[in-house]
Amino acid sequence: MELLFIIAAFVMGFIALKINLPPLVGFLLAGFGLHALGFQSNDALETFADLGVTLLLFSIGLKLDIKTLLAKEIWLGATLHNVFSTLFFTFALLGLKLLGINMLANIETAQLVLFGFALSFSSTVFAVKALQEKGEMNATYGTLAIGILVMQDIFAVVFLTASTGKIPEITALALFALPLFRPLFFKLLDWAGHGEMLVLYGIFLALVAGAGTFELVGMKPDLGALILGMLLAGHAKASELSKSLFNLKEVLLICFFLNIGLSAAPTISGLGLALILILLLPVKGFLYFIIINKFKFRVRTSLLASLTLFNYSEFGLIVGGLAFKMGWLPADTLVAIAIAVSISFIISAPLNNFGHTIYQRSRHWLKEHTAERLNPMDKLINPGRAQILILGMGRIGSGAYDELKEKYGDIILGIELREESAKQHQELGRNVISGDATDPDFWERILSTSHVKLVLLAMPNHQGNQFALEQLQTRNYQGQTAAIAAYNDQIDGLIEQGVDAAFNIYHEAGSGFARHVSEQLDPQFNHHKDYITH
Repeated sequence: MELLFIIAAFVMGFIALKINLPPLVGFLLAGFGLHALGFQSNDALETFADLGVTLLLFSIGLKLDIKTLLAKEIWLGATLHNVFSTLFFTFALLGLKLLGINMLANIETAQLVLFGFALSFSSTVFAVKALQEKGEMNATYGTLAIGILVMQDIFAVVFLTASTGKIPEITALALFALPLFRPLFFKLLDWAGHGEMLVLYGIFLALVAGAGTFELVGMKPDLGALILGMLLAGHAKASELSKSLFNLKEVLLICFFLNIGLSAAPTISGLGLALILILLLPVKGFLYFIIINKFKFRVRTSLLASLTLFNYSEFGLIVGGLAFKMGWLPADTLVAIAIAVSISFIISAPLNNFGHTIYQRSRHWLKEHTAERLNPMDKLINPGRAQILILGMGRIGSGAYDELKEKYGDIILGIELREESAKQHQELGRNVISGDATDPDFWERILSTSHVKLVLLAMPNHQGNQFALEQLQTRNYQGQTAAIAAYNDQIDGLIEQGVDAAFNIYHEAGSGFARHVSEQLDPQFNHHKDYITH
């Protein structure tokens, strides 16, 4: 059976990829197809799915700054949306009950509030997957979306604790001592190296030190993984640890999406209610947009964050299952939630893929805040009179910056997505500002106020470099462009797209290594005509 699951996931995921949809849509459809053929989920698949979600939350924690959650736009924005969205869905469900929907006829108002509360959440798994595939986890809108989702996870912990009547053990108070172990976690991370022990240490932290410890004291395991990740977020190897777990996490999350498709046993009434819930989904997205925009974020930021959160959450299945076990909701309701969650993923995936296009086409009739009133997290960028732009100030971008500065002087501006990284570069004497190169408005501001003659596309995400190149061409940029890529087919695509020069990062690393060896060691060799031995 497991072999058939793998075949179905691969075939449908590959088809989705080829028609420009995220593979997760294919995994969902594979689950539905397998269920229609009579297959059901099993313990192994559910276990792997749970492990995938736990590792996902641990990875989120590794990239999450606790100060983000303390920002008013995060905790207050998440709270406001949760309240207003729950009220909307509750009144909508009451209206459907009055209209005679059989499934809702015998459900009390208190249970409808619970139903509405479950529908107010958005999917952490889906949002993070969508952001990672676009390379925009650290974009302003990505940071907002992740912060709101983390707050929703906290709401979920409070709800599950209250609804089950399961009070955490008295030993849960010991969790407040976890920060005291941070130096030990850091030291072990230093000792773990860069190979398989680093991966194993990450799994140990997520599943044992985090999820296992929290479950032991009566708390939600996934929250433990998230908090352990957050404790390690300040370490220099946190990013490397996240990358080392990436492929394992991605494989396990395939099980998560397959499991959702396999969990729904469609009924006519359940499918009917699910379709009604899908028709109500735009209101939920609109509430996100209104609330985020009220915190003085730009229209683009508000729109893309809303599209990222434009779905129902797998948490709805957890609430539905719990309510069903307690006799609060009928079985058809759980089916409706499962189908609605799945369909919302299928709808949301292409919307996220074409988010930038949707913004471009709608920006003219969406009212923008004035520059001086914008939220500090979304402020405008003044590039000065820089003639060289380097997009992406990672190891490659930083090396290029130092080399070009030595040759051409202070005419370079580096663009780094994360504000913390930009500040670190500034402390090292580099002219670097924080900005989102996948933002069309960014390019309008940059090219309308500068005299740029050369742009280096050094972002680690290939899609981000492609998008930046498209923005340059759209705005009739007349200077030169150079880009990096990890694979030869990506280089061919960039050249076809019009880049002036494209370089394979691994080949260039080897060339740079040889050049530095020659310059620093100046080795002396004997040059013989017959130097090849057979």
